[in-house]
Amino acid sequence: MSTQAGRRTGIGRRAGALIVAVAAVGAVTALPVQARAAEGAEGAAAPPYAFDGSAQRVRGAASSLDAKALKTGQTYRDTLKKDGKVYYRIDLDTKRNTYVSVVAVPKPGGKVEYGDGFKVSIQDTTGAECGYQDVNFGSGEYARPLAAYARRIIDPESSSCQKEGAHYVLVERESAAVSTPDDWELELRHVSEPLLKKAGPTELPETWASATPAPPAGGQQNRQGGAGIHEAVSLREGEWRADIRPGQTLFYRVPVDWGQQLFASAELGSGAEGDSVSNALTLSLDNPALGFVDMNTVSYGGEPTTLALDPLRPVAHENRHTYDNATSGMRFAGWYYLSATLSPAVAEDFGDKAVPLTLRVSVKNDAEPGPGYDGDPGPFTVTADDKEAAANGATGAQATETNGSMRVVAAAGIGSGTVLLLGLGAWTVMARRRAA
Repeated sequence: MSTQAGRRTGIGRRAGALIVAVAAVGAVTALPVQARAAEGAEGAAAPPYAFDGSAQRVRGAASSLDAKALKTGQTYRDTLKKDGKVYYRIDLDTKRNTYVSVVAVPKPGGKVEYGDGFKVSIQDTTGAECGYQDVNFGSGEYARPLAAYARRIIDPESSSCQKEGAHYVLVERESAAVSTPDDWELELRHVSEPLLKKAGPTELPETWASATPAPPAGGQQNRQGGAGIHEAVSLREGEWRADIRPGQTLFYRVPVDWGQQLFASAELGSGAEGDSVSNALTLSLDNPALGFVDMNTVSYGGEPTTLALDPLRPVAHENRHTYDNATSGMRFAGWYYLSATLSPAVAEDFGDKAVPLTLRVSVKNDAEPGPGYDGDPGPFTVTADDKEAAANGATGAQATETNGSMRVVAAAGIGSGTVLLLGLGAWTVMARRRAA
C-alpha cells in the first residue's frame, strides 16, 4: 500500500513538473505579445530594428579582390563605419537580372544631416558601374532605417556589365562631420529575376490614372506594424490603425500584382498642444527587391496631420526603362514595403508616448498576366497565399516559402496548446505503465 502510494506520489510530482514546464513554454510563447502590448507605455523605449534571424554574418572588404561572395537568395549582416566603404562579390550568369539590396540601420537617437546616407552599386571587373542607387535622410533629419538596391540588368544592346563571372557590390556611406559617428548595421539581400521569354514593350504610356482615389471603405481596423523588413506586417486595401512612438519605425508590406496601382497615405492623430515639429513623420516605399521608390514627410503640431505618397504608375515591366526612381521602382509584382517613422523630436514637445497613426492603402485595377518570365519569378509575383497573408495580417517572419508559394504558419498560441496536449498525453502513458 505504501509502495503504491509512493509510486503515485512520484508520478504526481513528475506530472506536476511536466505541467509546470508546459505552462512555462506557453508563458514564453506569450512574451512577444506582452512585449508588443507594452510598447505604447510612456517612458518605454521604442523597440529596436528586427533583423532577419537567418542572416549570415559577412565582413565587407576594403578591396574588391578580397571581397566575400554573396549567394543568391541569402540574407547577410555586416557593419559600416562612418564614411566607410566595403566590397562584396557576386558571381553572375547571363540568364537572370540581379539585385543586391542594403538596409542600413543607424542606432536610434543619433544625429544625422540632410545629405547623410549611403550608395550601393554593382561593378564589373573593369570597374564599370552596372547600376546603383543612393539614398539619404532628406528633410527628415533623424536616424532611421534606409533601404536601396543596385542592379545588373541583362541588355543585349549594352556592351558593359554583360559578361558572366565575378562582379562586385560596393557600399559607401556618407556622413557630415557633425553627425553621430556610430557604426551602422547592414542587412543585405541578393535576389535574381528571370529574363522574358520574348521582348516586351519599352515605351511608357503617355497617360495614366494619377488621380487620388476615394478613401478605402470598410472602416478602421487595428494592425500594429513590425519592427523590421523581416517582420513587416501584411496589409490589403483598407484603413489601418496603429500606435507609433517617437523614434520608432513601423514596417508593413502590401502585395501589388501586375497592372495594379498602389496609393498610400498616413495620418497622425490629435494629441496634446505643443510647438510644431518639422518633418515629424516620414512615410517611405520600397519595392519587392527593396529598392527605394518614394518618400514624403509632414510636420506635426498636435492637430490631425496627413501626408500621402505621390501617385505611382501601375506595376509594369516597361517601367524600368526610365531613370525616375518612383517609376522605375514599380517594375515588378510582389510585396511592396511601407515604413513610417516618427521623429524623436516629437517627444520633446508632446511627451515620450505613442501617437495614433492611421495608414490608408488602396490597390486599384484587376491583376493582369505577367510579362512572361522564362523561369520561376521567385519574389516577383503575387500568389493566393500572399493574398491570404495580407488578409490575415501575417508577417514575413510568420510565413515560409514552400515550393515557390507562401504558407501562413499557425498562431503561437496553437503551438503552445499542442505542446500541452502532447505533454498530458505523455504523462497519461507514463502513469498507465507505472500502474501496470
